Amino acid sequence: MELIGNGFINNVGDAKAADLNQRRQRSEFQSKIKILLSTTIKAKPELVPSLLKLALNDAMTYDKATKSGGANGSIRFSSELSRAENEGLSDGLSLIEEVKKEIDSISKGGPISYADIIQLAGQSAVKFTYLASAIRKCGGNEEKGNLLYTAYGSAGQWGLFDRNFGRSDATEADPEGRVPQWGKATVQEMKDKFIAVGLGPRQLAVMSAFLGPDQAATEQLLATDPQVAPWVQKYQRSRETVSQTDYEVDLITAFTKLSCLGQQINFEAYTYPVERINLSKLKL
Repeated sequence: MELIGNGFINNVGDAKAADLNQRRQRSEFQSKIKILLSTTIKAKPELVPSLLKLALNDAMTYDKATKSGGANGSIRFSSELSRAENEGLSDGLSLIEEVKKEIDSISKGGPISYADIIQLAGQSAVKFTYLASAIRKCGGNEEKGNLLYTAYGSAGQWGLFDRNFGRSDATEADPEGRVPQWGKATVQEMKDKFIAVGLGPRQLAVMSAFLGPDQAATEQLLATDPQVAPWVQKYQRSRETVSQTDYEVDLITAFTKLSCLGQQINFEAYTYPVERINLSKLKL
Protein backbone atom coordinates (compact mmCIF):
# COMPACT_ATOMS: atom_id res chain seq x y z
CA MET A 1 0.00 0.00 0.00
CA GLU A 2 2.89 2.30 0.81
CA LEU A 3 4.34 1.76 -2.67
CA ILE A 4 0.97 2.39 -4.29
CA GLY A 5 0.54 5.52 -2.20
CA ASN A 6 4.00 6.82 -3.05
CA GLY A 7 3.43 6.08 -6.73
CA PHE A 8 0.13 7.95 -6.66
CA ILE A 9 1.75 10.96 -5.01
CA ASN A 10 4.57 10.92 -7.53
CA ASN A 11 2.10 10.73 -10.44
CA VAL A 12 0.10 13.65 -9.03
CA GLY A 13 3.31 15.61 -8.61
CA ASP A 14 4.35 14.84 -12.19
CA ALA A 15 0.91 15.87 -13.47
CA LYS A 16 1.06 19.20 -11.63
CA ALA A 17 4.57 19.84 -12.88
CA ALA A 18 3.49 19.03 -16.45
CA ASP A 19 0.51 21.37 -16.16
CA LEU A 20 2.66 24.20 -14.84
CA ASN A 21 5.18 23.57 -17.59
CA GLN A 22 2.48 23.73 -20.26
CA ARG A 23 1.16 26.99 -18.86
CA ARG A 24 4.64 28.46 -18.88
CA GLN A 25 5.21 27.33 -22.48
CA ARG A 26 1.92 28.84 -23.66
CA SER A 27 2.53 32.08 -21.77
CA GLU A 28 6.02 32.50 -23.19
CA PHE A 29 4.81 31.72 -26.72
CA GLN A 30 1.93 34.16 -26.41
CA SER A 31 4.25 36.88 -25.12
CA LYS A 32 6.48 36.50 -28.19
CA ILE A 33 3.45 36.75 -30.47
CA LYS A 34 2.20 39.89 -28.73
CA ILE A 35 5.60 41.59 -28.97
CA LEU A 36 5.84 40.80 -32.67
CA LEU A 37 2.28 41.94 -33.39
CA SER A 38 2.74 45.13 -31.38
CA THR A 39 5.92 46.02 -33.25
CA THR A 40 4.35 45.26 -36.63
CA ILE A 41 1.17 47.24 -35.95
CA LYS A 42 3.13 50.20 -34.63
CA ALA A 43 4.95 50.29 -37.98
CA LYS A 44 1.66 50.07 -39.93
CA PRO A 45 -1.00 51.86 -37.83
CA GLU A 46 -3.15 52.44 -40.90
CA LEU A 47 -4.06 48.73 -40.80
CA VAL A 48 -5.68 48.89 -37.35
CA PRO A 49 -9.27 49.22 -38.72
CA SER A 50 -8.67 46.27 -41.05
CA LEU A 51 -7.36 44.08 -38.21
CA LEU A 52 -10.29 44.96 -35.96
CA LYS A 53 -12.81 44.15 -38.67
CA LEU A 54 -11.01 40.91 -39.58
CA ALA A 55 -11.37 39.73 -35.98
CA LEU A 56 -15.03 40.80 -35.90
CA ASN A 57 -16.08 39.34 -39.24
CA ASP A 58 -14.25 36.05 -38.68
CA ALA A 59 -16.16 35.57 -35.41
CA MET A 60 -19.52 36.90 -36.64
CA THR A 61 -20.08 33.92 -38.95
CA TYR A 62 -21.20 32.03 -35.84
CA ASP A 63 -24.63 30.41 -36.06
CA LYS A 64 -26.17 29.43 -32.71
CA ALA A 65 -28.71 27.04 -34.24
CA THR A 66 -26.10 24.84 -35.90
CA LYS A 67 -23.20 25.80 -33.57
CA SER A 68 -21.09 26.34 -36.68
CA GLY A 69 -18.82 29.14 -37.85
CA GLY A 70 -17.31 31.63 -35.44
CA ALA A 71 -13.73 32.65 -34.68
CA ASN A 72 -12.18 29.85 -36.71
CA GLY A 73 -9.90 31.56 -39.23
CA SER A 74 -12.21 30.81 -42.17
CA ILE A 75 -11.89 34.41 -43.37
CA ARG A 76 -8.45 33.48 -44.73
CA PHE A 77 -10.05 31.57 -47.60
CA SER A 78 -10.29 33.68 -50.75
CA SER A 79 -13.93 32.68 -51.33
CA GLU A 80 -14.85 34.27 -47.97
CA LEU A 81 -12.40 37.18 -48.00
CA SER A 82 -13.74 38.31 -51.39
CA ARG A 83 -17.30 38.75 -50.09
CA ALA A 84 -18.76 42.26 -50.00
CA GLU A 85 -18.70 42.49 -46.20
CA ASN A 86 -14.95 41.78 -46.20
CA GLU A 87 -13.99 44.40 -48.77
CA GLY A 88 -10.69 46.10 -47.92
CA LEU A 89 -9.49 43.43 -45.48
CA SER A 90 -6.86 41.81 -47.72
CA ASP A 91 -4.08 44.13 -46.48
CA GLY A 92 -4.84 43.20 -42.90
CA LEU A 93 -4.75 39.51 -43.76
CA SER A 94 -1.44 40.00 -45.59
CA LEU A 95 0.04 41.46 -42.41
CA ILE A 96 -1.24 38.47 -40.45
CA GLU A 97 0.30 36.07 -42.99
CA GLU A 98 3.61 37.89 -42.65
CA VAL A 99 3.58 37.70 -38.85
CA LYS A 100 2.36 34.09 -38.87
CA LYS A 101 5.31 33.00 -40.97
CA GLU A 102 7.72 34.51 -38.47
CA ILE A 103 5.87 33.05 -35.47
CA ASP A 104 5.76 29.56 -36.99
CA SER A 105 9.51 29.69 -37.58
CA ILE A 106 10.17 30.04 -33.82
CA SER A 107 7.35 27.88 -32.47
CA LYS A 108 8.31 24.69 -30.67
CA GLY A 109 4.71 23.55 -30.33
CA GLY A 110 3.55 23.66 -33.93
CA PRO A 111 2.19 26.44 -36.17
CA ILE A 112 -0.19 28.98 -34.70
CA SER A 113 -3.76 28.71 -35.97
CA TYR A 114 -5.19 31.48 -38.11
CA ALA A 115 -8.09 31.59 -35.65
CA ASP A 116 -5.72 32.50 -32.80
CA ILE A 117 -3.53 34.98 -34.64
CA ILE A 118 -6.50 36.86 -36.14
CA GLN A 119 -7.98 37.40 -32.67
CA LEU A 120 -4.59 38.21 -31.12
CA ALA A 121 -4.00 40.76 -33.89
CA GLY A 122 -7.36 42.29 -33.00
CA GLN A 123 -6.26 42.46 -29.37
CA SER A 124 -3.00 44.16 -30.34
CA ALA A 125 -4.92 46.64 -32.49
CA VAL A 126 -7.22 47.45 -29.54
CA LYS A 127 -4.23 47.98 -27.24
CA PHE A 128 -2.63 50.21 -29.87
CA THR A 129 -5.73 52.44 -29.95
CA TYR A 130 -5.79 52.62 -26.14
CA LEU A 131 -2.15 53.67 -26.04
CA ALA A 132 -2.65 56.18 -28.87
CA SER A 133 -5.48 57.74 -26.87
CA ALA A 134 -3.24 58.05 -23.80
CA ILE A 135 -0.52 59.69 -25.89
CA ARG A 136 -3.02 62.22 -27.30
CA LYS A 137 -4.13 63.08 -23.77
CA CYS A 138 -0.48 63.84 -23.00
CA GLY A 139 -0.19 66.26 -25.89
CA GLY A 140 1.51 63.76 -28.17
CA ASN A 141 4.31 62.94 -25.74
CA GLU A 142 4.94 59.19 -26.15
CA GLU A 143 6.86 58.75 -22.92
CA LYS A 144 4.16 60.43 -20.84
CA GLY A 145 1.45 58.59 -22.77
CA ASN A 146 3.07 55.25 -22.02
CA LEU A 147 3.31 56.18 -18.34
CA LEU A 148 -0.35 57.23 -18.30
CA TYR A 149 -1.47 53.97 -19.90
CA THR A 150 0.73 51.94 -17.55
CA ALA A 151 -0.77 53.70 -14.54
CA TYR A 152 -4.42 53.81 -15.62
CA GLY A 153 -4.70 51.36 -18.51
CA SER A 154 -6.64 48.13 -18.67
CA ALA A 155 -3.78 45.65 -19.17
CA GLY A 156 -4.95 43.60 -16.18
CA GLN A 157 -8.38 43.00 -17.72
CA TRP A 158 -7.13 40.73 -20.52
CA GLY A 159 -6.71 37.60 -18.35
CA LEU A 160 -9.63 35.58 -19.73
CA PHE A 161 -8.91 36.62 -23.31
CA ASP A 162 -5.28 35.49 -22.94
CA ARG A 163 -6.32 32.18 -21.39
CA ASN A 164 -8.59 31.39 -24.34
CA PHE A 165 -5.62 30.52 -26.51
CA GLY A 166 -5.86 27.37 -28.60
CA ARG A 167 -8.57 28.00 -31.19
CA SER A 168 -8.95 25.52 -34.06
CA ASP A 169 -8.96 26.46 -37.74
CA ALA A 170 -11.82 25.80 -40.12
CA THR A 171 -10.96 23.70 -43.15
CA GLU A 172 -13.24 25.62 -45.50
CA ALA A 173 -15.01 28.95 -45.82
CA ASP A 174 -18.06 29.56 -43.62
CA PRO A 175 -21.47 29.89 -45.32
CA GLU A 176 -22.41 33.18 -46.96
CA GLY A 177 -25.04 35.57 -45.65
CA ARG A 178 -24.06 35.44 -41.98
CA VAL A 179 -22.23 38.78 -41.71
CA PRO A 180 -23.78 42.15 -42.61
CA GLN A 181 -22.07 44.83 -44.64
CA TRP A 182 -21.59 47.01 -41.58
CA GLY A 183 -21.17 50.23 -43.57
CA LYS A 184 -24.52 49.73 -45.31
CA ALA A 185 -26.50 48.04 -42.54
CA THR A 186 -29.23 49.77 -40.54
CA VAL A 187 -28.84 49.97 -36.77
CA GLN A 188 -31.61 47.38 -36.45
CA GLU A 189 -29.74 44.98 -38.72
CA MET A 190 -26.59 45.44 -36.66
CA LYS A 191 -28.51 44.93 -33.41
CA ASP A 192 -30.15 41.78 -34.79
CA LYS A 193 -26.77 40.30 -35.72
CA PHE A 194 -25.22 41.08 -32.33
CA ILE A 195 -28.24 39.58 -30.56
CA ALA A 196 -28.05 36.49 -32.78
CA VAL A 197 -24.56 35.69 -31.48
CA GLY A 198 -25.39 36.37 -27.84
CA LEU A 199 -24.42 40.05 -27.57
CA GLY A 200 -26.66 43.13 -27.56
CA PRO A 201 -27.01 46.94 -27.88
CA ARG A 202 -24.42 47.54 -25.15
CA GLN A 203 -21.79 45.45 -26.93
CA LEU A 204 -22.71 46.95 -30.30
CA ALA A 205 -22.05 50.43 -28.91
CA VAL A 206 -18.75 49.56 -27.26
CA MET A 207 -17.45 47.76 -30.37
CA SER A 208 -18.21 50.64 -32.74
CA ALA A 209 -14.52 50.91 -33.69
CA PHE A 210 -14.71 47.40 -35.16
CA LEU A 211 -17.47 48.34 -37.61
CA GLY A 212 -15.55 50.69 -39.87
CA PRO A 213 -12.66 53.13 -40.20
CA ASP A 214 -14.69 56.14 -38.98
CA GLN A 215 -15.75 55.45 -35.40
CA ALA A 216 -17.32 58.89 -34.97
CA ALA A 217 -19.60 58.41 -37.99
CA THR A 218 -20.55 54.92 -36.81
CA GLU A 219 -21.43 56.21 -33.34
CA GLN A 220 -23.47 59.03 -34.84
CA LEU A 221 -25.57 56.42 -36.66
CA LEU A 222 -25.85 54.15 -33.61
CA ALA A 223 -26.98 57.09 -31.48
CA THR A 224 -30.17 57.36 -33.56
CA ASP A 225 -31.43 54.17 -31.92
CA PRO A 226 -32.99 54.63 -28.46
CA GLN A 227 -31.62 51.28 -27.20
CA VAL A 228 -28.06 51.90 -28.34
CA ALA A 229 -27.80 55.67 -27.78
CA PRO A 230 -27.35 55.60 -23.95
CA TRP A 231 -24.42 53.21 -24.33
CA VAL A 232 -22.82 55.30 -27.09
CA GLN A 233 -23.02 58.35 -24.84
CA LYS A 234 -21.66 56.41 -21.86
CA TYR A 235 -18.58 55.28 -23.78
CA GLN A 236 -18.00 58.69 -25.32
CA ARG A 237 -17.96 60.20 -21.82
CA SER A 238 -15.67 57.42 -20.59
CA ARG A 239 -13.15 58.05 -23.37
CA GLU A 240 -12.91 61.68 -22.27
CA THR A 241 -11.70 60.65 -18.79
CA VAL A 242 -8.08 59.94 -17.90
CA SER A 243 -8.60 56.23 -17.36
CA GLN A 244 -11.55 55.59 -19.77
CA THR A 245 -12.16 52.54 -17.56
CA ASP A 246 -15.82 51.87 -18.44
CA TYR A 247 -15.07 51.90 -22.15
CA GLU A 248 -11.93 49.77 -22.01
CA VAL A 249 -13.24 47.14 -19.58
CA ASP A 250 -16.54 46.70 -21.43
CA LEU A 251 -14.78 46.49 -24.80
CA ILE A 252 -12.37 43.84 -23.53
CA THR A 253 -15.27 41.85 -22.05
CA ALA A 254 -17.29 41.99 -25.28
CA PHE A 255 -14.29 41.21 -27.48
CA THR A 256 -13.33 38.25 -25.29
CA LYS A 257 -16.78 36.72 -25.69
CA LEU A 258 -16.82 37.41 -29.42
CA SER A 259 -13.34 35.94 -29.96
CA CYS A 260 -14.38 32.49 -28.70
CA LEU A 261 -17.65 32.07 -30.58
CA GLY A 262 -17.92 28.55 -31.96
CA GLN A 263 -14.76 27.34 -30.23
CA GLN A 264 -13.83 24.63 -27.77
CA ILE A 265 -10.46 25.93 -26.63
CA ASN A 266 -7.57 23.45 -26.56
CA PHE A 267 -5.66 24.47 -23.45
CA GLU A 268 -2.75 22.21 -24.38
CA ALA A 269 -2.18 23.84 -27.77
CA TYR A 270 1.38 24.95 -28.56
CA THR A 271 2.86 22.89 -25.73
CA TYR A 272 5.66 20.41 -26.29
CA PRO A 273 7.46 17.69 -24.32
CA VAL A 274 10.57 18.71 -22.44
CA GLU A 275 13.37 16.20 -22.36
CA ARG A 276 14.00 15.04 -18.81
CA ILE A 277 17.57 15.01 -17.61
CA ASN A 278 18.86 11.63 -16.49
CA LEU A 279 20.82 12.55 -13.39
CA SER A 280 22.46 9.14 -13.23
CA LYS A 281 24.35 9.89 -16.45
CA LEU A 282 25.73 13.21 -15.29
CA LYS A 283 29.44 13.24 -14.55
CA LEU A 284 30.16 14.92 -11.27
